[in-house]
Amino acid sequence: MLRFFRIADGLIKEMGNSGEAPATRLKQADWIDACEPDESERQILQGLLKTDIPEFEDVEEIEASARCFVDQAGIHVHSLFLNLAEARHNTVSVAFILQKNRLITIRESELADFRLLRMRARRGHVEARSVAEMLVTLLEQKVENHADGLEDLHRQLEEVSHLVLEDEEAELDEAINRLARLEDSNGKTRLCLMDTQRNISFLLRHLSKENELRETLREINRDIETLMSHTTFLFDKINFLMDSTQGFINIEQNQIIKTFSIAAVVFLPPTLIASIYGMNFEHMPELEWLLGYPGAIALMVSAGFAPYWYFKRKGWL
Repeated sequence: MLRFFRIADGLIKEMGNSGEAPATRLKQADWIDACEPDESERQILQGLLKTDIPEFEDVEEIEASARCFVDQAGIHVHSLFLNLAEARHNTVSVAFILQKNRLITIRESELADFRLLRMRARRGHVEARSVAEMLVTLLEQKVENHADGLEDLHRQLEEVSHLVLEDEEAELDEAINRLARLEDSNGKTRLCLMDTQRNISFLLRHLSKENELRETLREINRDIETLMSHTTFLFDKINFLMDSTQGFINIEQNQIIKTFSIAAVVFLPPTLIASIYGMNFEHMPELEWLLGYPGAIALMVSAGFAPYWYFKRKGWL
């Protein structure tokens, strides 16, 4: 799907479908956003760029030379975005192609960052005076969204912290699952931030004439440094809670084993007595005792109560 945007009066405006041919809107658009383009849409873009459109497999390459480079089509920046999902987040690489008078983005799935930008553009809240500033605005909003995401992760982590450290009825297995999901989300957020740092370093070298944009990029970079420190703090807290949860689970398991061990010791003397008097030898003096049976019962009860009383006195129970 292709979406078209223009810069009008210093604001980004989405171009509606006015019945014009795609080729006409392509020429008028300052920003072309291609989300999961089909073959015909890729052919249209290739005709516009006079070069091959990068395949999604190429966009996913992790080498620096494959993610940020310059060719005859323009400045290429492949940036990693976080795709929010119900279970676990995943990352999606977006290809940015910055030309003199046009910005082209190519991605394989819908992303919350782009939905938010379209919504803000409809309300007239996104300023831009050039296509380069549009690219910087996208990166700036990406970092802002990561900051919001980290705040949400911190809030969820506080809930898990209360669950693990204060709720005596908590299901610790569920807490471990939640911590694992939070650790995964935090790690992918940090990965996206690190990738954005590389993008900004590349743009700072190739936007040397855009002094105002360079200052904005430096501010974004400072924000990223702050967020990176926050992800480190979240990692430390997640590891602490994970260790605490596993420690509580071990304590519970040890308590269960302790109970079984004490029960075995308590029942061992009565079992020994019962085994002795369960033997079938012909000459056993106790067989003729009038009070032999109640005496054996009393002896077994005493033999079982004695170790229990001893453990209780020692504070082991």
